[in-house]
Amino acid sequence: MMANTPPAPYYAVIFTSLRTEGDQGYAEAAARMVELAREQPGILGVESARGEDGLGITVSYWDSEAAILAWKHHPEHSAIRERGRLTWYARCHTRVCRVERAYEFSL
Repeated sequence: MMANTPPAPYYAVIFTSLRTEGDQGYAEAAARMVELAREQPGILGVESARGEDGLGITVSYWDSEAAILAWKHHPEHSAIRERGRLTWYARCHTRVCRVERAYEFSL
């Protein structure tokens, strides 16, 4: 589902990852992280997709950099992030951006 964001400006955290083989508890942890992120102050929405080749992109939208840093340092998120580095991801990259403009089209 596409996030319904407010008019710009706002912030986006783009998390791109390449998965390792096997689930190893990943699906459950990923669902929990989305659920937990949606409970955080300042969250505007989350979009996520993963291809059959293991490449995934999750974009979370936030109202401030302070909200992003609070999410980064959330204890449960920190623990899952570390597990991801050790178990689930062959490679990952996080980018934090300020959205200056946004355009939308729908039928």
